[in-house]
Amino acid sequence: MTPNILLQNFDTPHHSAPFEQIKEEDFLPAFQELIKISEAEINEIAQNAALPTFENTIEALAYSGEKLDVVSNIFFNLNSAETNDEIQKIAQEVSPLLTEFSSKISQNQQLFERIKKVYNEREKYDLNEEQQTLLTETYKGFVRSGALLNDDDKKKLEKINIDLSMKSLQFGQNVLASTNAYFKHIENKEDLKGIPDAILAQYAEDAKEKNLEGYVITLQYPSYLPAMTYAENRDLRKELALANGKKSFDGGEFDNKNLIKEIISLRQQKAELLGYKNYADYVLEERMAQSSQKVHDFLNELLEKATPYAQKETEELKTLAKADGIEEMQSYDHAFYAEKLRKQKFDLNDEELKPYFQLDKVQEAVFGLASQLFGLTFKEVFNVQKYHPEVRTYEIFERAQPNLPDEKEEVHSGDLGAFKALLYVDYHPRKGKRAGAWMTSFKNQFKKDGENHRPHISVVCNFSKPTADTPSLLTFQEVTTLFHEFGHALHGVLADTQYPNLSGTSVKWDFVELPSQFLENYCYEPEFLKTFAKHYQTGEVLPDDKIDKIAESKNFMEGYQTLRQLGFGLLDMAYHTKSDKVEDVKTFETEETKATNLYPSNPETAVSPSFSHIFQGGYSAGYYSYKWAEVLDADAFQYFKENGIFNPEIAAKYKVLLSSGGTKNPMELYKNFRGSEPKVESLLKRAFG
Repeated sequence: MTPNILLQNFDTPHHSAPFEQIKEEDFLPAFQELIKISEAEINEIAQNAALPTFENTIEALAYSGEKLDVVSNIFFNLNSAETNDEIQKIAQEVSPLLTEFSSKISQNQQLFERIKKVYNEREKYDLNEEQQTLLTETYKGFVRSGALLNDDDKKKLEKINIDLSMKSLQFGQNVLASTNAYFKHIENKEDLKGIPDAILAQYAEDAKEKNLEGYVITLQYPSYLPAMTYAENRDLRKELALANGKKSFDGGEFDNKNLIKEIISLRQQKAELLGYKNYADYVLEERMAQSSQKVHDFLNELLEKATPYAQKETEELKTLAKADGIEEMQSYDHAFYAEKLRKQKFDLNDEELKPYFQLDKVQEAVFGLASQLFGLTFKEVFNVQKYHPEVRTYEIFERAQPNLPDEKEEVHSGDLGAFKALLYVDYHPRKGKRAGAWMTSFKNQFKKDGENHRPHISVVCNFSKPTADTPSLLTFQEVTTLFHEFGHALHGVLADTQYPNLSGTSVKWDFVELPSQFLENYCYEPEFLKTFAKHYQTGEVLPDDKIDKIAESKNFMEGYQTLRQLGFGLLDMAYHTKSDKVEDVKTFETEETKATNLYPSNPETAVSPSFSHIFQGGYSAGYYSYKWAEVLDADAFQYFKENGIFNPEIAAKYKVLLSSGGTKNPMELYKNFRGSEPKVESLLKRAFG
């Protein structure tokens, strides 16, 4: 019998995931075996006859389960980026096993007593700042996982956690299935009037894949959004918008309405069991914001400031729509008329700009920016196994070597410097890939036994595929998306902490978007744009007037976009502070977002049933963090603007912030970088002048 590759030491470059050797049937037995091994590690720590110390309890726990973490990362990343029916079925079996294992750890009384003893006697240990953080976070993590509960309540909590993991997984699977279930087949090209030729070529390719004549539009973002933006056929826009808004809402096989009520009810039960008024209070205790009241105050302050701007913007669009005979503009008209207005105001058109943003060149630019700011070098490699042929892999090196001389670090010949990270990039939509864009990791950075284990980072997007005669070309929004996800990637790549659970993006959730949103700012800087915005056929640099227009248009529809984000944030907070008020998902959603809605609500559509960020992802009671982080990124970039956007001294300070991960309080990290706390005025000034 062939040994299970997932249980072996990976004999691959940088011990990377051996994707081409993994069989789907390897996963379940690997998880079962690795959970047993990890349980044995935990029991050894808990039953250690020696008195508990920081090293034999807290540190030992931080390093435990390394192989299980790696296999979990491989599996769940595949479930997002290259899933199929079999992987989804395995996920349904594996998720409760992992949740049960996690509960066993957090409810291991013997282990907790050791942790509590070290925590209560922490003054006697000579701990550095990172060790103090690890100790505090470990103790608090156990308490927040139910370590102080009685046995009956511990069992209740374990059941709630298992139910939540299963229902969240099902929610995401329903959204993916609902997205994939719809496509619009169009035979008459006239019905697609206004849509640029490059997009039509992609629609024709999608039709061919389905053995159909003509064109196919799907609900995948690179297909859906251009139709909503350019299609003159209002009936087509309406049909697509209805299909998109009905995802997992139409009462069919993949409906999520009942799952939403079940998920928020379970979260409320969990919060009450642990002594909190509601789930938002439970979550926010471990965020920079700290309380639901502070989040509501923050969101409502922005709402008050942004609403007049948003109303003025939509009035301009309604004037354009009336000229076309539309008396009552609908949400499915917004993107179309916003593009018209943008064209009028700035003479900018996404399709005119796309030839200047070839994906490969945009990637080169973001790599170059990382090189200029942080001394990183990227080298494409072809000996690293991939989970799909479209994935590309890169070794990242650091010219400067800040690590301590006694640490073992792989150093390559030439001037590339020390190996820093392995990077996977995966850019195009597929049937087995969920929508959107994200950064994740296959392996975290940490230091152990004098060796600095470097991370394996992945950036996943859904950009238009190249066609037979055209490379992949990006809209400007997709350019900013790539920079956003690469900002997250840099948080992982530059990680330089002792412990894996404080490394990279393992920070307070409302701090995690700072690096991503910060990097987007460079896309609007003329001096930087000129270095890569070049026509894919002629090499001509995007003309100065267009570059100036991009910079000027940065805040176009900012009021509308702000209200849209605030609507999501307020809805998220409502679900997690008023779970008992949710009788009908659509009614609740309409009521809670009415202050941010600028168009009539359609009774046939709803956002909540496909709101994966809060019902599948980690943004529950945390969606506000996008706007929270905008305050941070606006303030941080203002600091660069005042001193030069490539200023090496400030870049060095920012690099310390990124490399520190979760080893310090994020506000302390920010103040060490900036010299002061962030000011909301920085965001308001950038957004509204």
